[in-house]
Amino acid sequence: MENLHDKRKIYDRSELLESQIKENPMEQFRDWFVEAEQNSQISEANAMAISTLEKDGCPRTRMVLLKSYTWEGFVFFTNYDSRKGKAIESNHKACLHFFWPSLERQIIIKANLEKLAENLSDGYFHSRPKGSQLGAVVSPQSEVIPNREYLEEKLKNLEKEFENKEIPRPMNWGGYLAKPYEMEFWQGRPNRLHDRIIYELQEDFDWEISRLAP
Repeated sequence: MENLHDKRKIYDRSELLESQIKENPMEQFRDWFVEAEQNSQISEANAMAISTLEKDGCPRTRMVLLKSYTWEGFVFFTNYDSRKGKAIESNHKACLHFFWPSLERQIIIKANLEKLAENLSDGYFHSRPKGSQLGAVVSPQSEVIPNREYLEEKLKNLEKEFENKEIPRPMNWGGYLAKPYEMEFWQGRPNRLHDRIIYELQEDFDWEISRLAP
């Protein structure tokens, strides 16, 4: 077994002080996200982990792609019948996580999830490349399948079926809006004294801002 005790990195790229932050966490997210998009070392700034709670009480985490964000929250798309979709159906809370190592930053978001309106899911689905549309139809996401060939054969058949036709969005595929009620912004600092600023949504819909010890 490899000993990793000596694998250490000094975090000294930036700081996060109360005098620098925005009053609304979505504004703060926008500023950090723009920096991440402009950083040449980050290939997918919109890659985010999403953790949901499964029936056995254990959280399950996977990577998805953020497709948009608004004042209300964060939008991503998935198969509603997948393990992710079923977990969200039974428990509408989830934790989102962005990690940008080259900026020494991460954002941890607790959110309530709700399905997007069908017309919004339709619009996004038909904006995708045809191959991605077919992939959403072909895959019974999270179900056990016999082999890879099963998917490939199914894809070939659907390519023929929809060769010159519009592909309808599967009713079990669409978007979610994750509406945050807690957002933590983490900035790496020297000596492991990291900056942690947390926003917590109050009953009057204002955000309370606090600093957490690292």
